[in-house]
Amino acid sequence: MKSIRLRDGKERSLLRRHPWVFQGSIARGGADAGETVRVEAADGRFLAWGAYSPSSMIRVRAWSFLEPERIDAAFFERRIAKALALRERLPVASDGVRLIHGEADGLPGLIVDRYADLLGAQFLAAGTERWKATIADALMAATGARALYERSDASVRGLEGLEVRTGWLRGEGSSEVTIREHGWRLTLDVATGHKTGFYLDQRDNRARFAEWVRHFGAKTVLNCYCYTGGFSVAALAGGATHVTSVDSSAPALERVRAHVALNGFDAARNECVDADVNQFLRDSLQAGRRFDAIVLDPPKFAPTAAHAERAARAYKDINRLALMLLEPGGLLLSFSCSGGIGPELFHKIVAGAAIDAGVDAAILQRLEGAPDHPTTMLFPEGEYLKGLALLRA
Repeated sequence: MKSIRLRDGKERSLLRRHPWVFQGSIARGGADAGETVRVEAADGRFLAWGAYSPSSMIRVRAWSFLEPERIDAAFFERRIAKALALRERLPVASDGVRLIHGEADGLPGLIVDRYADLLGAQFLAAGTERWKATIADALMAATGARALYERSDASVRGLEGLEVRTGWLRGEGSSEVTIREHGWRLTLDVATGHKTGFYLDQRDNRARFAEWVRHFGAKTVLNCYCYTGGFSVAALAGGATHVTSVDSSAPALERVRAHVALNGFDAARNECVDADVNQFLRDSLQAGRRFDAIVLDPPKFAPTAAHAERAARAYKDINRLALMLLEPGGLLLSFSCSGGIGPELFHKIVAGAAIDAGVDAAILQRLEGAPDHPTTMLFPEGEYLKGLALLRA
């Protein structure tokens, strides 16, 4: 077994069971991509077993902090079984579920979503890439799914020195699937949809939005960066009389229309607009339009902290425009999925937007991802989705 020796004092994070070892913390040692290594403190003490990644700034991702543990097929079977047992205990009102959430489930670099009887997976690090076949077999055995589709096409694979890979890993058939969520039906394609096919992390926030639309009597709703219309369906379910769904993807908007029909809503209650959101907000403001409720769920503006300053300007601008477009007493749901923007900074950005808009707003609730996307005490970096539900004064 190859070993990695850390610089003096660099063992503290591993002693706290944080799973990452950065390049600058390593004094000596190396291995092949994804190979299991023994991580040692400067004095030779055992710290962890981890997967080595020669191309990444995160040079080692820890599998286990137990010295007697062996990283083999049985290890992955145990970790997968533990993750699935947690999901069984969670109150998830859908058959679309995040089964494996990377470091939070002790499987760094692995994302697995279940959509009815179909699995979608992302292998995002050298370690999970090396163990891919073993993991795929364990997932199929543990879930009884009909097939497993790989969506290892995220940009982070490039940082690991890995090529994009997509396609059927186990089984085959149609990549289209329909899931149920809070009594609604939503369709997706695991081969072409965002992430592994859909944004399951917003499931509970969509349900809350439907409740708030009903409670506050919101009739006109604007859903920005609507993708395939999850929040649009939620607004219609909550009683909105007219929803404007804006996105720059024509195929996504076609699926919005299909979802409106699939859930039995009148097509006239939803307007799909193929446009740049920022420009649409400006044009709407100039035209004197107003809305009772607005959702801002933009793509990742800041993938890392290095992009935070530029992303902050983009977040501030769209929130300023949205707050100006809200009727007094109107509801704004604003989100950031950027790992480089923490909850406190996001709050400051939206507060700055309110000041620039010349309005005040009360925080109805702070929002986060659904519980099947856990943030653990030992890995706070897993808290990527954060949001604010605001009531304009």
